[in-house]
Amino acid sequence: MRILISDDLSPEAKTILERIPGAQVDFKVGLKPAELREIISGYDALAVRSATKVTADLLAAATKLRVIGRAGTGVDNIDLQAATRRGVVVMNAPGGNSVSVAEHTVALLLALARQVADASQSTRGGKWEKKKFAAGRELLGKTLGVLGTGNIGALVVQRAKAFGMKVIAYDPFLSEDAAAKLGVELVQLPEIFRRSDAITLHVPLNEQTRNMVAAPQIAQMKPGALLINCARGGLVDEKALASALKAKRLGGAALDVFETEPPAADHPLFSCENFIATPHLGGSTEDAQQNVAVIVCEAMVEYLSTGTVRNAVNVPSVSG
Repeated sequence: MRILISDDLSPEAKTILERIPGAQVDFKVGLKPAELREIISGYDALAVRSATKVTADLLAAATKLRVIGRAGTGVDNIDLQAATRRGVVVMNAPGGNSVSVAEHTVALLLALARQVADASQSTRGGKWEKKKFAAGRELLGKTLGVLGTGNIGALVVQRAKAFGMKVIAYDPFLSEDAAAKLGVELVQLPEIFRRSDAITLHVPLNEQTRNMVAAPQIAQMKPGALLINCARGGLVDEKALASALKAKRLGGAALDVFETEPPAADHPLFSCENFIATPHLGGSTEDAQQNVAVIVCEAMVEYLSTGTVRNAVNVPSVSG
């Protein structure tokens, strides 16, 4: 049995996969799509993060492939329909990086509220603009709108409440009882935009959520409101956001994810004040990367050894 790790997973990944008797585990990071396509036919399993794009074209060449393990939660870099048609199980690592993403979200919220990035750049440039950056704001008593209250959204809610924020949430899958237990007020989407002092997104990218924050929604937001997206690029209309920031319609925004990654050097948001950009760092802590690698690789070993399916996104969980 041959297993390929094509992205930069923690060292534990290879060790765990080598538990399969007789397995050959290859670590080949940074392959170009054509190079990966050329060798993929020799592998029974593939372990990836977000860099490797598992397209229908790649899957057509992967004639022996039985399972793909995604060390993380989102699987939008994998063509699920093509994988399912070919009988390839796609597994992820739910919850493995949730704490890291939630903490990054709160870090960006605090940085926006106190204009940390711009103030740091100014001070490092030799200026002392205390008066310019004295218009920060406290989180205490402010309203945070949370779109999506899954693993990550729920952790953000807990942390926001610790700061004394009032939390309102939109989640079509959350019941009133569950919302009460979480300590949030469940509202409809337009009310999130109308009432929130800050909004954070924690939803998957699909046809229903693509550009869910665009010009019409931004127009409904409070003047000076803050926006944070550590979920998926494509949820926010980036041009509309740039226009709102330049017009001082919003007080600031922070994106950890972009529609195209990496974004172009002349991206319109990069010239906006109180805009923070990070390079898809949400789940990129040592702790999270170890967690997701262990979770997905252990599930892969179990499937390849016994046929047990768990943590799959395109197949029901079944015992061996």
